[in-house]
Amino acid sequence: MNIPIIYEDEWLLVVDKPSGLLTIPTPKKEKRTLTSILNEDLEKRGVSYRLCPCHRLDRQTSGLLVYAKGKNIQAKVMDEFRDKAVKKTYLAFVKNGKLFTQGEINRPIEGRLALTRYKVVKKKNDFTVVEVYPVTGRTNQIRIHFKAIGSPVLGEDRFAFRRDFTIKAGRLCLHARDLEFLHPVTKKILRLHANLPKELQEFLYSH
Repeated sequence: MNIPIIYEDEWLLVVDKPSGLLTIPTPKKEKRTLTSILNEDLEKRGVSYRLCPCHRLDRQTSGLLVYAKGKNIQAKVMDEFRDKAVKKTYLAFVKNGKLFTQGEINRPIEGRLALTRYKVVKKKNDFTVVEVYPVTGRTNQIRIHFKAIGSPVLGEDRFAFRRDFTIKAGRLCLHARDLEFLHPVTKKILRLHANLPKELQEFLYSH
């Protein structure tokens, strides 16, 4: 597969994950994941190190995914995510609802603190474009939170029903667009950006 590389150096690789691909296997033990594809390519090229994911994206979510070249670097970057030191910005198309111009959703997920901030970017006839800033990193946090306030992400098929939408989307309209964090080795701030995928751009401009 042609996986776009957004950034690479001696210690890190950041790619733009396409929608529909798992980061790592689930308990179902799927063999084809983004991590397996990348590491199989390295093996074919005779590269000795292995790529270790520093965080995850849902199967249906596209966007920036950080890999470390080795376990030691992986642990350092994961610590930054755990300490909420990584600034994350997603772009989502959500069902029109009672959204403030900007606001926050503070609702526990599985008994654990979960906080999501957002800002409305554009209001369309059938949906709203929002920038989303997850403060915590619970599994499926953005999807759960926007469903909870009555504005599920378009294309949602796990936490909402098709009847919840007046408009259909071919995929989950959620994209991990920006990341900002401290490089674990150089100690410089990395600011990374992945453009909205073509299919989401086309959806946006055609509705």
